[in-house]
Amino acid sequence: MRLLGGDGAGPLRRALGYVAAFLLAAALAVLLLGLVYRFVPPVSTLMLARWATFRPVERIIVPLDAVAPFLPAAVIASEDARFCAHRGVDWDALREVIDDAGDDGPSRGASTIAMQTAKNVFLWPGRSYIRKALELPIALYLDLVWGKRRVMEVYLNVAEWGEGIFGAEAAARHHFGKSARSLTRSEAALLAAALPNPRMRDAGQPTARHRSLAGRVLARSEGGAANACLRSAR
Repeated sequence: MRLLGGDGAGPLRRALGYVAAFLLAAALAVLLLGLVYRFVPPVSTLMLARWATFRPVERIIVPLDAVAPFLPAAVIASEDARFCAHRGVDWDALREVIDDAGDDGPSRGASTIAMQTAKNVFLWPGRSYIRKALELPIALYLDLVWGKRRVMEVYLNVAEWGEGIFGAEAAARHHFGKSARSLTRSEAALLAAALPNPRMRDAGQPTARHRSLAGRVLARSEGGAANACLRSAR
């Protein structure tokens, strides 16, 4: 027994050591890149995957001030209504989703814009409890280090709006033939309503259902509270 325990313990300890070293290196990489990306435009993991497989990527990086204020307002209304109130994770929404979950798991998500940015920049697509758990600390860190304006700016530059189309500027040019600065309220609502499924919802050629969803986003985004929050945020 002693020999069996001794023989098995060594490889197990080494394996656990490798896992711990990998997790530590990954955490340090996120911390470092989070600081770098406060000033340097990041790329998303989806962009990296497309480049790795020789598929084209359309993206034109623009500052938040070069995007019509209607778009961040519409994105907040559509994706994260309490964006200005939480610190990267909407714990109230998360508790509601957990409480409402059935035997098959949650029927809806509680991803904030910071969580989606964490996924887009540092993690992988697809539904996974592991990925969702990793999103939480990264989102809290990004909100702390970047602040609301930078989180929104990065999100609008890495969000996918069609096959190989990333960021608000490329999306505005592709779908509407204009710059992101020139988007109207209706166009911004169509783009925001496309975000949950950008490869199936074409903002430039919306279906009746897409237009209906955009109408709801438009109604929720009026009032200017979201952009007032962004203007006052660091």
